Parts: sequence; C-alpha cells; structure tokens
Amino acid sequence: MSTYVVGLTGGVASGKSEVERRFAAHGMTVADADIAARDAVAPGSEGLAAVVDAFGSRVLQADGSLDRARMRRIVFADDDARRRLEAIVHPQVRLRLRRACEAAPGPYAIAAIPLLAEGGRGHYPWIDRVLVVDVPREVQLARLQQRDGIDAALAGRMLAAQVDRATRLELADDVVYNDGPLDALDGHVAALDTRYRRLAAGHR
Repeated sequence: MSTYVVGLTGGVASGKSEVERRFAAHGMTVADADIAARDAVAPGSEGLAAVVDAFGSRVLQADGSLDRARMRRIVFADDDARRRLEAIVHPQVRLRLRRACEAAPGPYAIAAIPLLAEGGRGHYPWIDRVLVVDVPREVQLARLQQRDGIDAALAGRMLAAQVDRATRLELADDVVYNDGPLDALDGHVAALDTRYRRLAAGHR
C-alpha cells in the first residue's frame, strides 16, 4: 500500500470528530470506521446477507434494512452473538477502510477507528502511524453527560466498556490532548498535518 495512513482513535467524547473535521479541512481523505460499518450491512450488501444468514430475518425491518435497535439488543444480551456479528462486520469494515485510504488523492490519509485499541492494532498492518485524541476521564464524563443527556452512572458504564486511557495511549505515536477550547485543535492539527506530509514524502 503506497498511501501513508494515520490511524486516528480516542475514547468516547474525546473529540475525535472535531479532529477529523480539521484534517478534512486540510484536504485529507478521512475514512471513518463508523460509516464503513453502516455501509458493510447496507441493503443488498454481502455483509447484510451474512448477518441474516447468521441471525435470521427477524433482524430486518420491513424495508429490508437492518433493524439496528433489535440487533443491539441481541448482541448486548449475548456475548456469542456479539462475536458472531463482529466476525461478519469487522473484516468488511477493515477492507472498506483500506480501499478508501488506498484511493486517497492526498499525500496521506486518515483512518478514523474509534475502537482501534479494543479491536487490536494488529488487524491494521497497513496503518503507518497512530494518533490518539486524549482527554482526562473527568472531562470525558462531563462531555458525555452533556452530549447524550445521560447521568453519571451510565456515562461511567460507557467508559468502562472501553479500554482504559493508559492502554490506548500505549498505541500512540502522536497524541492530541483535547482538554482545552476547541480552537486549540487548529494549531495541533496544523502541526500534525505538516509532520504527516513530511513523513508521507519519505514513505513513497
């Protein structure tokens, strides 16, 4: 793979989307795992056919699309079901991300993968560098409660479902500390853009 690829990750409510937007503003392709996951089970896709084969037509809505609410209920109540779903969707997501990055016209591409630490860095051998968006836990909790309108207990459970901060930071080649005003991200991303352009030029 000739395109230089930066894997972007971070915990929930860390500000990954804000960082993504700023890289896109610098003209870089951002391949988003969440979008790839939706496309992987879109109507007519091989992924959706495999999901129906594994779980039955009960997971479909009347229009033939995936009933995401029902699917969530199934997998959150049954670890085996969750693993079966992941075995179908995750390879499709990785393939779509890689293809999008390979097709990127810029000097480098961003692969935005929220659960990179949870899923394992080894599944992405084509990623050259990892950028972690990091915030203190207390900032995450406050932002999550405000963003989703939830209480502290639920916010805490959502954080507990992800790897801890230290584990995620172990993956990092670069870190953006996003505990200040959003405007501060402009300078951070501009500096990283310069660095990645230089690294990409040496990569080719």
